[in-house]
Amino acid sequence: MIRTFACFALASVGVLAANAQTAPVPTFDACIQAGNLIAEPGKPAAREQTIQVKDGRIVGIAAGYQSAGCTTVIDQKARTVLPGLIDSHVHITSESGPAGRLNAVSKRAADFAFDGAVFAGRTVRAGFTTVADLGADPDAIFPLRDAIRDGKIVGPRIIAAGRAMTPSGGHGDVNGYRPEVIAALKGPNACNGADDCRRATREMIQQGADIVKVTATGGVLSNTAAGLAQQLSDEELKAIVDAAHSMGRKVVAHAHGVGGVNAALRAGVDGIEHGTFADAESMKLFKASGASYVPTLLAGVTVKETAQDPTSWMPKPVREKAIEVGDRAIKTAGEARKAGVNVVFGTDTGVSKHGDNAREFELLARAGFTPAESLRMATIGAAKHLGLENETGAIAPGLAADIIAVDGDPLTNVATLRNVNFVMARGTVVKP
Repeated sequence: MIRTFACFALASVGVLAANAQTAPVPTFDACIQAGNLIAEPGKPAAREQTIQVKDGRIVGIAAGYQSAGCTTVIDQKARTVLPGLIDSHVHITSESGPAGRLNAVSKRAADFAFDGAVFAGRTVRAGFTTVADLGADPDAIFPLRDAIRDGKIVGPRIIAAGRAMTPSGGHGDVNGYRPEVIAALKGPNACNGADDCRRATREMIQQGADIVKVTATGGVLSNTAAGLAQQLSDEELKAIVDAAHSMGRKVVAHAHGVGGVNAALRAGVDGIEHGTFADAESMKLFKASGASYVPTLLAGVTVKETAQDPTSWMPKPVREKAIEVGDRAIKTAGEARKAGVNVVFGTDTGVSKHGDNAREFELLARAGFTPAESLRMATIGAAKHLGLENETGAIAPGLAADIIAVDGDPLTNVATLRNVNFVMARGTVVKP
């Protein structure tokens, strides 16, 4: 009996040992060893952590510097590691300059798509792993978005609007050319009357829009002396919002003049872009509706700097509007912060140079935002604004592996974000 029990015990030990030897060891495509980890901006950082990545997603965060089961170990022990940044307002297929008016009549959609591929590379290597493109030729931006998504081109994840909904002759329509050129370039996004604006919105969604943009007011860079006040009627704005929401799309409104800002907020838009002349009533409407505010300070500063250059390429109507909006945007952003409005990071890059997006952080500091606030606006806040909170915006298990690293601590010196040293986008290292 004793011998039988001993044999059984030895056999059990052997089975346990065999199972221990054959138990699967977790494997990871990459392990990023982070000296200082800001996993969720707004929460305390952690020292000496390892981020485990598999199949393009974050699967774990382990204390200490781990390497077991890691196919590739990425040493970022001397750096601060944080989520990939999100720019909620860019124009990735173009860049403002003296050739802009000529490009509109000489370049084809494919040319703009190829330009966009170059600009997308600069953007993602600058640490921006997600962008919202709020105005481009659908035949350029939608294929570019899809090619990046499918891994054919290196670039940030793109949420694309296609063309903006605009009144005929408004900002977002074709202006400043001979009538026959305007007729040739004019797209189906220009609309007049509520029913026509519903039609334009639905057609842009049909073409592939992820988000709908509406130009509620005049704009700085449209070559027309039409000012910056409200251009779409209240009824047209409401029709666009209702049509987009009924088809599961968020709506953001380009709006400078206070009348257009407030009309768009009353119509139910999900966000205001620029909001240059927003007032106290605007702040109440923001709070009541929960809409986001994307101040695009870099665009305002850039157009003012360009307009004040005596050799500027800007036409006279554009120059006058550019000087008007310049510093006002910074003042309005500061007022929005004090009022407790949900402010989200966005630059309107394309007005400024692609790859310089992080200059916005320094301008937000001028408006009174702390580094921690502006960093959260460019990660957690922007992800929620774009409906991507279950995909990106933080370093956490289950989210896409959108990860960057910088020398120094951006929570004490936000300018460090102007020089990103390491970028992983959706699990693929794109820098260095």
